[in-house]
Amino acid sequence: MKQAALPMAGGAALMLAACGSETSGEFKTEDGKNAEYTIDKETGETSMTIEREDGEASLRAGANVPVSLPDGFTLFPGSKVTNNAVVNQPDGQGTMITFESDAPADKVVAHYRDAAKGAGFDIQLEMNTNGTQMVAGERKSDSATISVTATPGEGGAVTTGQIIIATKKGG
Repeated sequence: MKQAALPMAGGAALMLAACGSETSGEFKTEDGKNAEYTIDKETGETSMTIEREDGEASLRAGANVPVSLPDGFTLFPGSKVTNNAVVNQPDGQGTMITFESDAPADKVVAHYRDAAKGAGFDIQLEMNTNGTQMVAGERKSDSATISVTATPGEGGAVTTGQIIIATKKGG
């Protein structure tokens, strides 16, 4: 249940922003912990901090949040980040990058599959469903995981993609 606190709190903060409330504030999570949020109305960037029993958890999300990929990974050439959400918790970090590319979905996924293999990830899943390409794997040495999904736009429109990376501290 602790792991659900940050995403639920993030949703609450976004709903507050949609209602025209302040750009920053405090609230209590379901388990009574203090949480703070800030929403930059100009950039749309959201940041949040929650005090948990095991330490502080934070979220930073927005199109201009700096992208930090593991060693051996780069963004697909020419892609445009549309959102980057980074969650830091006492036991690790989770990153979800949403992006657009003019390249076909299979080329985008191949770029990340090759990078994952080169960085020591064992590929555990490769899938193609109605043109949507997906690859996912785990690196046994530190339990890091990665998944990449790319969906082609209709009629040759822009491919949209998502990269999810989870790392553990001291893994």
